[in-house]
Amino acid sequence: MGEDAAEHESHEPLGGRIPGSPGVAAFRVWGDEPSSLPIVLSVPHAGRAYPRALLRDMRHPESSALKLEDRYVDRLGRAIAQETGAALLVAQAPRAMIDLNRAPEDVDWEMFGRSARSEPRPDPANRRARTGLGLIPRRLPGIGELWRRRHEEVELAERIAQIHAPYHARLGAMLKTHQERWGAVLLVDLHSMPPLVARAGQPAAEFVIGDRFGTTCHGSLVGAAFSHLAQAGRPAAHNRPYAGGYVLERHANVRCGIHAMQVEVDRSAYLDSRLAEPGAGFDEVAQLLTGMIRRLAQSVLDLATASGGESWPLAAE
Repeated sequence: MGEDAAEHESHEPLGGRIPGSPGVAAFRVWGDEPSSLPIVLSVPHAGRAYPRALLRDMRHPESSALKLEDRYVDRLGRAIAQETGAALLVAQAPRAMIDLNRAPEDVDWEMFGRSARSEPRPDPANRRARTGLGLIPRRLPGIGELWRRRHEEVELAERIAQIHAPYHARLGAMLKTHQERWGAVLLVDLHSMPPLVARAGQPAAEFVIGDRFGTTCHGSLVGAAFSHLAQAGRPAAHNRPYAGGYVLERHANVRCGIHAMQVEVDRSAYLDSRLAEPGAGFDEVAQLLTGMIRRLAQSVLDLATASGGESWPLAAE
């Protein structure tokens, strides 16, 4: 499960550190300088660099990891970035270790041992932590409790300092650079989801576009995404059941020209029947998303121009 930890080329910018895995960076960055598109892609949940100690602490490491990961969404992101030149930030640290789409306060303190020196803790009834999927995931449906032991506060502090904080600092810096260059920028936070259930005679959505109910992204960008998917005949939903999380909440600033949307992709659309390895639909989904990113890039430029910014031609494809 840790084989991806060493998969990097020497020229790739790396950042952060994974506690328990000496020499392994918490994330990777791809992208042209100066940027080719007013788009930044982020993939916070596809990390597969599992420290051995973490795997020993997990009750069911194989099944838990498979359910927690946005399996191989990083490969979709890489394919899009290679075709379009969009900047890409990919977490290598696994979600089981720390969830980059949760706030540092989203902690289930009942997971932790209490030392004699511990400071008073916040209310344990944190909304996101109560679901079992807080900053450090605690439980999963069908699996139950994930861990063999209680965590220690020093472990949480290390993971925040070495993974969470530098990841979001880098993402913020990338967005600022792109906004300054283009006049506006769109963050596309890529995720995957279990297949949804069809309702009321309508086909189940294969894609869910989230914008925190209209607060993190200009409506024209959401409209462009839906138009592209509709033209391809791929059913999509808006904000339900996934509206976006901490990544959008933290980084979106529409007034300053920083837009953000979450894109959830049905795992059965690009993985095999076990939802474990790339399947027959992988290339088609990658091409579909590549086309959507190109269309969104033009829409971002239109927004920048309409708001008084200058526009630059898109890089040659």
